[in-house]
Amino acid sequence: MPKSRIHMIVHGRVQGVFFRANAQKQARKLNITGLVKNTPDRCVEIIAEGEETALKKLAVWCSKGPLLSRIDNVETSWEKYTGEFETFSIRY
Repeated sequence: MPKSRIHMIVHGRVQGVFFRANAQKQARKLNITGLVKNTPDRCVEIIAEGEETALKKLAVWCSKGPLLSRIDNVETSWEKYTGEFETFSIRY
């Protein structure tokens, strides 16, 4: 199955609710590489690479988020796979 890349900006109550740690856990479970980080405007940014079906599952998870989060909107764009990531990491 061909690999792809997804770039998401998650808006809502996503900082201080363990969103990044839970996103990393989901990505690793789905065998996805990439990164998750907070943005200065209190959103969370995710760049992820892997099989398209796995990336779609991560996107569905991001639209719900962990228990304490509130997701208002997820900006999603599909991009060309680059293979630049070895793991899925949290950036600070």
